Amino acid sequence: MPSTDAVHAAVVFHPVKTPLERLRAAVEAHEQGHGWGPSQWFETSADDSGRAATEAALGTDPAVVIVAGGDGTVRAAAEVLAEGATPLALVPAGTGNLLARNLGLPLNDLDRAVGAAFDGTARSIDVAVADLEDESGARTRAIFVVMAGIGLDAEMAERTSAAAKRRLGWLAYVQPIARSIIANRLFHLQFRVDEGHARSARAHTVIVGNCGTLTGNLLLIPDATPDDGLLDVVMLRPKGRFGWARIGTRLTAQGIARRSRFGRRMLEFAPDLEALVYAQGRRFEVRFETPHGVELDGDSFGPIVRARITVRPGALRIRVGGDPA
Repeated sequence: MPSTDAVHAAVVFHPVKTPLERLRAAVEAHEQGHGWGPSQWFETSADDSGRAATEAALGTDPAVVIVAGGDGTVRAAAEVLAEGATPLALVPAGTGNLLARNLGLPLNDLDRAVGAAFDGTARSIDVAVADLEDESGARTRAIFVVMAGIGLDAEMAERTSAAAKRRLGWLAYVQPIARSIIANRLFHLQFRVDEGHARSARAHTVIVGNCGTLTGNLLLIPDATPDDGLLDVVMLRPKGRFGWARIGTRLTAQGIARRSRFGRRMLEFAPDLEALVYAQGRRFEVRFETPHGVELDGDSFGPIVRARITVRPGALRIRVGGDPA
């Protein structure tokens, strides 16, 4: 391996999703332009989504770790880089790219995304920690930076194949979404936010968000920001297909309002739904009568019967730069 004594970047890349030749050309141009040494390159593997590659990258003592891939690759890299001093720079190359969207980073400008790694500024964002327990009592700890989902969101992650996502992108999720909406099965849960009282509810989907915007600029959680030190929870409890239509209207209106100078005033004309229940806090605990699948930033971790989700404020440094996407 070449010497890493000079200031250099490390690149963690997903071999299928990344336009590797274009990425190499952009990285080489910027490293030469800024007088950096040669970047070190680390390919992710299918069995860990990028954790091992990021650990190897961090071992070269880089000035920045450039992560080229989708939300799953970013989540795996964030597990290694959280609580550390080395910043992460995003080169979006997946289906959703939700963290990049929520941070306003360039989605379709590879050169500008790479440029931010070399001359951008570091922004600290929160990291959510999920402690999960399955029916046998086995426990797993993992982090996420965008959203955790139980119900529809987890079904999308579980039933949508990687091949379909590569061929169709976001359209690959249409079938599982339609299937879940038609069935409209609600499940029972007990939950608590921070030190509040334990409460019971029935829901179709539960989302715990560090960010609030979905693909297609659907604003699911209006108050969620990735650096406020809080988790935002939303429960979807539609009554039949008409209830789903009203939820869709509300989410579309929230997305339009966010981009409009009239902002929240527009939401006065959208339905305020009992089917969308919001909560905010630093800790969310939930328990289910029967096991349910859970996903973290698009990666499946279910089924589980219990979860405890907490937040680590400002735990991950993201290199940002340029105009918002």
